[in-house]
This record gives sequence, structure tokens and C-alpha cells, in this order.
Amino acid sequence: MNGLTTHILDLAHGKPAAGVEIELYRFNIADHSLVTKTVTNADGRVDTPLLSKAEMTTGEYELLFHIGPYFTEQGVQQVEPPFLQKVAVRVHLLGEEDHYHVPLLVSPWGYQVYRGS
Repeated sequence: MNGLTTHILDLAHGKPAAGVEIELYRFNIADHSLVTKTVTNADGRVDTPLLSKAEMTTGEYELLFHIGPYFTEQGVQQVEPPFLQKVAVRVHLLGEEDHYHVPLLVSPWGYQVYRGS
């Protein structure tokens, strides 16, 4: 699959994080704009790339993962408001690359992100 993809793994429960809302923003010098909004499937993945290869242009992007509601739905006991409500991951993409994959490993109290393959 080409373009920009992601998936989320719930480290607290040892499973994919299904039903997590994700927003993708494109940043430029003056402001930012919403590119797309989606929700993860049963495998913790999105059904189509956040950006196709044709849509991907060089620049700064932000993936915004709405993780707080997910852990609330999982019944995780948390303080109010939850420690992690949203996880923002800002990356710089090169338009000439074929594929970027940005996995999120998350618990109610922390996360890790990396460039996958």
C-alpha cells in the first residue's frame, strides 16, 4: 500500500485499538487544515491510506489520535479528565517517497510512535 498509513496497538490490553478517531492535518507557514478524518477498524488500522501516493506532497503533517474516548470505552479506570486525551504526532513527509507508515503503541499513560515499514 502506498501513501500514508497507520495502525494503533493497545498495549494495556494486548490488542489492536478499534474505533479510534484519527484526524490528519496539513501544516503550512500561516495555518493548518484538516485533510481527512477516519476511524480505525477491528485490526486497529484504517481501511484506506490517510493520504494516497498521488495526494502526498512534501510538507509537515499532524496525525491526531483521539485515544481518551477509546480507553474510556474499554472500561479503564482513569482520573477525570484522562491523562491522555489526544496524541498528536507531527511528521515531515517527502512527496517523492512511496510509503510512510506511522504505528502508535499506546496505553492510558504513555505512547510510542515510529516510522514503520
